[in-house]
Amino acid sequence: MQTLQGAGAGLLQEETAQKKILLITPRGFCAGVVRAIDVVKIALDLYGPPIYVRKEIVHNKHVVDELRRSGAVFVEELSEVPEGSRVIFSAHGVSPAVRTEAQKRNLRVIDATCPLVTKVHLEAVRFAKNGFTIILIGHKDHDEVVGTLGEAPEQTILVETEADVDRLEVGNPEKICYLTQTTLSLDETKGIIARLKERFPHIQGPPAQDICYATENRQQAVKAIVPECDLLLVVGSQNSSNSRRLVEVCEKAGVPAYLVDDARQVKPEWMEGVTTVAVTAGASAPENLVQELVLSLQSQHGFPVVKEVAVKEENVRFSLPPELGAQSSRLTTITI
Repeated sequence: MQTLQGAGAGLLQEETAQKKILLITPRGFCAGVVRAIDVVKIALDLYGPPIYVRKEIVHNKHVVDELRRSGAVFVEELSEVPEGSRVIFSAHGVSPAVRTEAQKRNLRVIDATCPLVTKVHLEAVRFAKNGFTIILIGHKDHDEVVGTLGEAPEQTILVETEADVDRLEVGNPEKICYLTQTTLSLDETKGIIARLKERFPHIQGPPAQDICYATENRQQAVKAIVPECDLLLVVGSQNSSNSRRLVEVCEKAGVPAYLVDDARQVKPEWMEGVTTVAVTAGASAPENLVQELVLSLQSQHGFPVVKEVAVKEENVRFSLPPELGAQSSRLTTITI
């Protein structure tokens, strides 16, 4: 494995005449995704199917399909879950209203919400109790945003762009704060926050940024590799916010990028004139899909050389939820 020392030029200047693949690290599963998938698998082992899951446990069709084949039943709303059944909340979190509905229907809940999403929920609750207007930066209708909005709907305003900030009207500009969805573009969010601070000099933010470590690391890794490649392929599903942001980061730097669920979606015309293709994966995309894509690029598209380039190492651990009883002492670890 070759380690990248910053975003310096001259990476992998050897073998320039040969078509090559730059396999970016970190990539793929984050600790929250590993934890959520483990929750479903362990629940199926402990209690047997069916285990109901509200929404997609993570935003990846291959993961969801595999768990469905194992006995998980994915539903959009709790009304689809038989009363008294066991149900798992997805990694993206839910609103208090969903928790209340689960209690009323005597559902046995296992909460797979990512701890970093829970952090944002707790910040929203704290700011709301202190009388703040909360500006939530995020994408409308994303599952995570819907859940966070539900913590204090009367006090929360969603913004997606700097133009949205310009249209904001708040009752008391002295008591205003901002929070963010965990899977946003770092650059885009930075601009929105800067505009908020221009308009509202007294605005407060979270003690530490809400954009999660995995989202940040994968975006920074793409930025570091972009100068060395002609094309970026991102493994991930279309409804994966963090995966889509990786494509945007690359395109913003002037290099074409495509989001693919798997190797079958790669089009031969994308490879015309390409000497170096970089490959990464969103935080909910399994590694086997990355390896299948690499093999396909080698065997079908003529890229024989593979260089794995490490920009940053990750070693993050989250405990399983307490609802899994004795299993909850286990740590789910992602090391890349």
